[in-house]
Amino acid sequence: MKYLLISFLFFVHCSAQAAWHSRYESTMGTRVGVELWHDDEVQAERIMAEVMEEMTRINQTMSPYIESSELSEVNRQAADNPVAVSLELFALLSKAQRFSVLSEGAFDISFASVGYQYDYRAQQRPDKDALAAGAYRIDYRQVQLDPELQTVKFGRQGMRIDLGGIAKGHAVDLGIAVLQKHGVKHGLVNAGGDTRLLGDRRGRPWVVGVKDPRVEDKQAVLLPLVDEAISTSGDYERYFEEDGVRYHHILNPMTGDSAREVQSVTVLAPDSTTADALSTTVFVLGVERGLALVESMANVEAIIIDNQRKMHYSSDLAPPE
Repeated sequence: MKYLLISFLFFVHCSAQAAWHSRYESTMGTRVGVELWHDDEVQAERIMAEVMEEMTRINQTMSPYIESSELSEVNRQAADNPVAVSLELFALLSKAQRFSVLSEGAFDISFASVGYQYDYRAQQRPDKDALAAGAYRIDYRQVQLDPELQTVKFGRQGMRIDLGGIAKGHAVDLGIAVLQKHGVKHGLVNAGGDTRLLGDRRGRPWVVGVKDPRVEDKQAVLLPLVDEAISTSGDYERYFEEDGVRYHHILNPMTGDSAREVQSVTVLAPDSTTADALSTTVFVLGVERGLALVESMANVEAIIIDNQRKMHYSSDLAPPE
């Protein structure tokens, strides 16, 4: 589970009725939340409830751990026959494919073909033979999408997909859409390490702290942000260590093993779907190739903490020397 510490500036002028309202719950395998500025407490509660309903709906549709979910149905049947899916799921699968192409396979939702064999709580991982067999099934090009029929078909038996690298960002974006629909000008929606900020914090920027990946309750850097999405992927979220080696949930699709060149990646982007997918992608690519990808994209920035704990910034974020 991704983790992002958000520090708020509370010293703002408040009118007699208007106030900040917040609500946090557990879903999508993490803690999700919404905060907003509103002058009507009852209406604020209704808006926040609508955001939470949207988060829950997406979890019920896209979780690979819920047997009745649409994604689970795809995983059960798509190796044998094309599976018709909803427009929303098809659109998100199509976005995932575009990130796969953009990153030359560093982002690949079929990582789940191996990923399901890891149990981080039980400290279990696939053996050499199982890893090799599973890695063969990881190939985004074998996730065959038919836009006319709106179907998904797997090109190899035993394939599975998991939207863990993009679904939370999608959920956050839809939560922000709920706020915008109701005319909210200042707020945020958060799901684990994925956060999107709507406007500023009433005349001041939101201040977001990026967690130090090796020191509990310590921030590596503070970022003042306005109207932006931010996502952090780290090797400290779900992991175990064996013989001095850290096995964590961000897998390199080329090997099926954990990516280990960096400890943490934070991406800033205009929307959470993009930030979510890119934080995972850059983590797998590593410092040099990851920053090259970020620099090639408009309105995207990144901070990388490598496995020697050195910080690397994309050009627009680099501090003066």
